[in-house]
Amino acid sequence: MITSRAFAGRRYAVLGLARSGLATVEALVASGAGVTAWDDREEARDEAMALGADIGNPLEIDLIGFAGVVVSPGVPLNRHPIAAHAREAHVPVIGDVELFAEARAELPPHKVVGITGTNGKSTVTALVTHMFESAGIPTLMGGNIGLPILSRDPLAPNENGVGVYVLELSSYQIDLSHSLACDVALLTNLTPDHLDRYDGFAGYAASKARLFSLQHRDQVAIVAVDDDPSKIIAGRINHRLFRVSGKDVDPVDQMRWPALQGPHNAQNAVCAIAVCRVLGLNDEQIEAGLATYKALPHRMELVGEVAGVRWYNDSKATNAASAAPALAAFPPAPDQRLHWIAGGQAKGDGLSACRPWFGHVKRAYLIGEAMDGFAAEIGDAIPVDRSGDLATAVARAAAVAEPGDIVLLSPACASFDQFKSFEERGDRFRAIVKAFGA
Repeated sequence: MITSRAFAGRRYAVLGLARSGLATVEALVASGAGVTAWDDREEARDEAMALGADIGNPLEIDLIGFAGVVVSPGVPLNRHPIAAHAREAHVPVIGDVELFAEARAELPPHKVVGITGTNGKSTVTALVTHMFESAGIPTLMGGNIGLPILSRDPLAPNENGVGVYVLELSSYQIDLSHSLACDVALLTNLTPDHLDRYDGFAGYAASKARLFSLQHRDQVAIVAVDDDPSKIIAGRINHRLFRVSGKDVDPVDQMRWPALQGPHNAQNAVCAIAVCRVLGLNDEQIEAGLATYKALPHRMELVGEVAGVRWYNDSKATNAASAAPALAAFPPAPDQRLHWIAGGQAKGDGLSACRPWFGHVKRAYLIGEAMDGFAAEIGDAIPVDRSGDLATAVARAAAVAEPGDIVLLSPACASFDQFKSFEERGDRFRAIVKAFGA
């Protein structure tokens, strides 16, 4: 695990004891810190106590003198009382990524890449990690993806170069960081999302932009400028900056990268290429990484083919802006028709981002809370099937799809009306399709 002498002799409160919370407790205790931990679940409290933590609710104890309150990114700071309680005690509210940043001084020589954005950040994080690994460079992926960063063993440099930590960073994780100066910071794109946590879109955009303000002047910013809000952020960066665009990718080149099809993956690829070039990979290493990359689960994942019909799981598309590129990736052809499964818990942005690609869709199968609202918004633009739930949508699509057709789950919605997470939704879709014989 990653530890630091900087934590020794200090006391921290840890609120929320899921994977990252327990990893934080373990790392802090191993570093010689005192830890007071809390979770509403008794079994989680028992695990923290077994790791050496005291048990106490940070909302009910005197926080004066604590070095920090470490909270899960899922804690809504704009309305959770811990924010005010910590502020009264003059104690910072931080996350595990901030602790990693504070521990960096004692780690072997390394570089840190921070990747944020509304959509595509998981794919770019995994792609950059794969490209460095395939080039033989020690690499570790963490943050909002994979295992908790503090639970991982520090990277050691080898003959191919210093280790690279590649961090996917949500806006929440950036909010909880104060000293994270990324050697390379990247913004993939910016569209409305998570507006329940911020003072409108401007507040959300400011959270993303803050990643660049934490950098030092000799560090590198990369911004994909395919949307206007990202262009605005790029225009305010006053240190070393590279602007990139998915339009810079030659479609002929993209055909050589089987897991990176569609315009959204062109943007993902150009972002990853820019990061890797900044950190020293050559064109041959970059091409090898792009060509051998395999897509993450739930992100334009080809589940299988049944009776000549291909089934794609894009459950990670939890808003319209992330579903739109998936629709764009499948233009109509005489032997290819697109059947689109959409719906769930709407985020308030509707389907306007998808509308330019409605012409690609043969039929829409709508599910969840958004079913009626999406049906009204689609109107007569696409034939609509009010399926209601995922199993019904799959069955109805399977009944009419012909060889050469595509069935795409790209919900443009959160999953929480019918599933615990987009992963559970995608897993369920995969299982249903496999039952059909994929």
